[in-house]
Amino acid sequence: MQDPAFERVNGAGRAPILVLCDHATNRVPPSVAGGDLGLPAAEMERHIAYDIGARGVALGLARRLGAPALLTRFSRLVIDPNRGEYDPTLLMRLYDGTIIPGNRHADQAERERRLDAWHRPYHQAITAEIDAMIADGREPALISIHSFTPRLRARPSRPWHVGVLWDRDRRMAEPLIARLEAEGDIAVGDNEPYRGALEGDTMFRHGTMRGLRHVLIELRQDLIAAEEEQEAWAARLAPILGDIVGSSAGIA
Repeated sequence: MQDPAFERVNGAGRAPILVLCDHATNRVPPSVAGGDLGLPAAEMERHIAYDIGARGVALGLARRLGAPALLTRFSRLVIDPNRGEYDPTLLMRLYDGTIIPGNRHADQAERERRLDAWHRPYHQAITAEIDAMIADGREPALISIHSFTPRLRARPSRPWHVGVLWDRDRRMAEPLIARLEAEGDIAVGDNEPYRGALEGDTMFRHGTMRGLRHVLIELRQDLIAAEEEQEAWAARLAPILGDIVGSSAGIA
């Protein structure tokens, strides 16, 4: 039986919001390189395998906003759902100094198998959810939750607590940056530590290409490592995002 590519939670949520988490888990399906990609457990706990803490924040937001959420059920090392199908980093063989043995010899056939089994079903589910919400009169704003490391290799420490990523559409990013900066105790990255312009990624495919409001939120991993920290950030972000989207009345 095929391993599920995604989980859908809070499907009864009525807010005009769809919460997404592209890198929710470090799980490797058993049919992929022995279920561990040839990596020791310690490597699979690193940021190379998933976005630490992001799943808990996404679930907390979905619950507090009364919104449906879609989250992946496979590691980004299996195949990265936040990359276009022709992106050279779609299937990583070397990531942040770590060789991925289970990917070293993955050929075109294996790449297609993984696309068909996990990458495409996740994006098809997003498309279907958006279509259903629009048909129900609730054009969704897309909120994608990611996380980033406090530092990367020998580069200086990353000072931001939160990064707000955007490409062409600032309808959500601009007010979100302003609201977070107004909190007074949050260092906000405007398209930091990454830029939001990545053609073919999830926000481009489902937000930009469909003209839907969207934003990608990056949270620093040392701030959301524990469940209580994830819940605290969800509680902090939910009313701000609810106000921006115009659905604050439905927030729990």
